[in-house]
Amino acid sequence: MNGVVVVDKPAGLTSHDVVARARRIFQERSVGHLGTLDPMATGVLPLVLGRMTRLAQFYTATEKAYEGEIRLGFATTTYDAEGDPITEPRKVNLSIEQLRTAAAQFHGEISQAPPPFSAKKIAGVPAYKLARKQREVKLAPVNVVIHHFEIEALSSDRLRFTARVSSGTYLRSIAHDLGLALGTGAHLSSLRRTAVGEFSIADARTLADLQAQAQQGTVAEVLVHPRRLLPAIPCVTADEHSAAMIANGRAVNLPELSRARQVKVFRGQAELIAIATRIAGTLFQPKVVFC
Repeated sequence: MNGVVVVDKPAGLTSHDVVARARRIFQERSVGHLGTLDPMATGVLPLVLGRMTRLAQFYTATEKAYEGEIRLGFATTTYDAEGDPITEPRKVNLSIEQLRTAAAQFHGEISQAPPPFSAKKIAGVPAYKLARKQREVKLAPVNVVIHHFEIEALSSDRLRFTARVSSGTYLRSIAHDLGLALGTGAHLSSLRRTAVGEFSIADARTLADLQAQAQQGTVAEVLVHPRRLLPAIPCVTADEHSAAMIANGRAVNLPELSRARQVKVFRGQAELIAIATRIAGTLFQPKVVFC
């Protein structure tokens, strides 16, 4: 089983849980994901299967889009609804204009401290393990890019938002820091990821859907077409001689793509056999081979 499938992750499962279920559904040991989602979050979780796990290296800096809800009035230990309150609940009386003014600071490149309950490691130990033992957790801030963070609606102490951010951005931290800026305390109460790079919620299937497809023998219908992958990299269809050379890791001439830095090389219309890098002129060396 080689391909990419987009799962609509349900709440309550870790990304690793989804990977484990996919291994059973597809009877494929080699399964990975393209970007962790917290257990509370739902939505787009692309999985790479079989030899397509080699694609993961090309998605480390992929932008992601979200929609969700932030509750004002108190902060929590985990910065989301699963944590314990760390401030006394307080009544909030703010207008949506005040919220949007405060949210404007979360735009562009910012320095963000990851939540103490996160998978970030301190001396090789995940921060959440230290936090659970009530040990002090100090994580260095990292620079992230927030392309879009918009307050869409306000109802009592809950606000709805949409966001598009760089890889590595914690929406939990945005919620927490917004609460600090407002002086009210806040935490993330729900989150749904709507896109990861070229993969959108429209592509996503539930685990139950995937199980049904596997039982019917129609798994191919739910796989993302290989020509949709990594759309910024141009495609070329190799002849049989060039395809054989590429499959053996040998460089080939691709004169029709002399200006490209990297290319996706196909055998026919749907078999992705390699991603190759230009090394000189029209000569391309396979960087990753999928066959």
